[in-house]
Amino acid sequence: MLLDLAARRRVLFLGGKGGVGKTSVASATALAAARSGRRVLVVSTDPAHNLGHLWERTVGDDVVRLADGPAGPDGAPAGFLDGVEVDPARTTAAHLAAVRATLRRLMPEHLGGEVDRHLDLARDAPGMHEAAVLERVADLVGVGLADYDLVVFDTAPSGHTARLLSLPETMGAWTDGLLRRRDRSERLGAAAQMLGGRGEAEARRDAEIRSVLTRRRERFAVLADVLTDRERCAFVVVLAAERLPVLESVELVAQLEALRVPVGGLVVNKRSPRDAGPLLAARHDAEAGHLAVLRDRLGHLPLVEVPLLPDDLVGADALVGLGDLLGGRPA
Repeated sequence: MLLDLAARRRVLFLGGKGGVGKTSVASATALAAARSGRRVLVVSTDPAHNLGHLWERTVGDDVVRLADGPAGPDGAPAGFLDGVEVDPARTTAAHLAAVRATLRRLMPEHLGGEVDRHLDLARDAPGMHEAAVLERVADLVGVGLADYDLVVFDTAPSGHTARLLSLPETMGAWTDGLLRRRDRSERLGAAAQMLGGRGEAEARRDAEIRSVLTRRRERFAVLADVLTDRERCAFVVVLAAERLPVLESVELVAQLEALRVPVGGLVVNKRSPRDAGPLLAARHDAEAGHLAVLRDRLGHLPLVEVPLLPDDLVGADALVGLGDLLGGRPA
């Protein structure tokens, strides 16, 4: 199910409760797609970054090459996998620096101190990190659609992800409101200019503000279109066969469907075996009860079970093995 989705979509989001193995599943899916010849980017937006640990190398806020696919006829890799971990602090700092530069250019010079004080206070304001991360996600979706065949997002735990995916519409509406206020201001300004009370510098400033807001609205509109496009995008929920992850997954799917984000399926990770001793057999039976609830509530979605593995998932070879398991038929 998951590898089939990866073969047919341009953007995949993987989310779920913390600690269920989202990063491993996202990396294995991305690596399998790269080995099939696709150009793939895997992006971690989870503040608890594990991508570098999983790949046994440094992965940061700049894109790095993680793996090459098999060589093509010309000897060059037919596919490859790049990776990036979105750093919320660095992303917020870059976002505020860009806003600061724009405001410094547009505002009268004597208000520069006020601009700095306002932005310094805004750095830790509620929602600032989420807004900055959303801007980066929008940029990476744009880069992915232009330069890659597939982008796989390893997202933050469920609640953070649901809020993040609701922001494009909210931020777009907020920007629309700002543009409407600019319209009224520009009409008043034009009237003032006719009466000799408005200079060309102010008119240029207003035009640039409108341009900045328009570009921002267009970026969020593109992201919202991708998130709700069943042909290009899918969200896959990763969970453990336990009571709380099951209940949280049911709630997450409801939130995603309310946002019109297409849900492609469920991956039940680390499923206990039935034939490896009485303890794991008892856990297997308990998990079966939780999965019955899951199927009762979300039976309309494809579901794949991935068995509990004996070793830590570290490195490309282990991820290839996990990818083989993800390619199995839905349970």
